[in-house]
Amino acid sequence: MMIDDKLAHIRSTISNIRRYRRLLETQLTEIERQFIERRLSEERATLDTLQAETFPMAFRPPPQAGPETSPPHR
Repeated sequence: MMIDDKLAHIRSTISNIRRYRRLLETQLTEIERQFIERRLSEERATLDTLQAETFPMAFRPPPQAGPETSPPHR
């Protein structure tokens, strides 16, 4: 799959996620809500996969030193 195709697929998946989020803000039956929540979950998983395939290297900042990661004081 070409990079342009992957980016187009990412854009359409993001659009679907936005649409499903908007739908969840409306009046729905429980069955409709369950269906949309399931589709939203599937779209999020698809987005995660597409992003990992398209951008395989993730640059994350190092974890912040907090009380649980700081060396003990002497």
